[in-house]
Amino acid sequence: MLQTSAPSVTAVDAAVPPLTTTAPRAYVHRAALAEVFLTSGWTRHDEAHFTLGAQWPRAHSFLGPLGGSHYDPMMAAETIRQVGALLAHVGFDVPLGHQFLMWELNYRVTPGLMAVGGAPADLRLDVTCTDIRRRAGRLVGLSYEVVISENGRTLAVGDARYTCTSPEVYRRLRADRPAVPDLLAGPLPAPVEPATVGRLNPFDVVLSPDDAGGTGDRWRLRVDTAHPVLFDHPGDHIPGMVLLEAARQAVRSRAPLGLELMPVAMDSAYHRYAEFGSPVWIEIDQAVDYPGTSESLVSVSGRQDDELVFTAITTVAPCPGPR
Repeated sequence: MLQTSAPSVTAVDAAVPPLTTTAPRAYVHRAALAEVFLTSGWTRHDEAHFTLGAQWPRAHSFLGPLGGSHYDPMMAAETIRQVGALLAHVGFDVPLGHQFLMWELNYRVTPGLMAVGGAPADLRLDVTCTDIRRRAGRLVGLSYEVVISENGRTLAVGDARYTCTSPEVYRRLRADRPAVPDLLAGPLPAPVEPATVGRLNPFDVVLSPDDAGGTGDRWRLRVDTAHPVLFDHPGDHIPGMVLLEAARQAVRSRAPLGLELMPVAMDSAYHRYAEFGSPVWIEIDQAVDYPGTSESLVSVSGRQDDELVFTAITTVAPCPGPR
């Protein structure tokens, strides 16, 4: 990839209607334009505060409306992820081609404000950067908080933390990892029944029954690198958003068929790369109902070769009905 410094931040008056063009796909680490949620206008207020724009489509090939009426909160998670990548390049001069490692990604949505309207949601993102870490003048790590609003109403909030490294250092760290994993050349493991994890198409299912035939609380991660959204571009490890989707599907499996659940909040932490070389096992560790509310909290983890890869504590509630 191109190894040049990113351009400086462009100021956009807040009164100007949202721009209809997307941010450059390279800035958000996406290959497909259809997967870019951020728009091309952004404002820097000071060293640590930014305002960006985003748009959520009313229909999406993978993150479709829940219950046919409400935006999938995983759009908020992906938007928050894209914010960190874009700010690194346009706000902190990280060259394109540098590698990013996400350590934490958290979000919470306001379910009643997630309804899909008569036009795509044009969003304002207010970002506060914290723990800005540099080495020899170059950004090496960043934490940030995001407030996602539409017409003055807060739809979602979230935060994330990542580190970044140069291509040269990354190649030394990952020299033994193939960009296209040969180990996936064989047949994919069978998916669980799509309806049990809130999916219509087996192609979108990322869970496979465990070796014992499925206990209801443990699955094998189903890694299909042909999926155009989950595997938007080639890489040497399993993307973090695939792990989030696995956690969401695991949580959804506990709901009765026909009940649409909304993952209203998720706190996720990543401990090591999920590699292509051996199975990743997804497990539900704990589930707790909140007394007096319709929300439940479910803790999910992923393990590979007996090592913890990630954890995701998910809060779910029945999806609100149509407006």
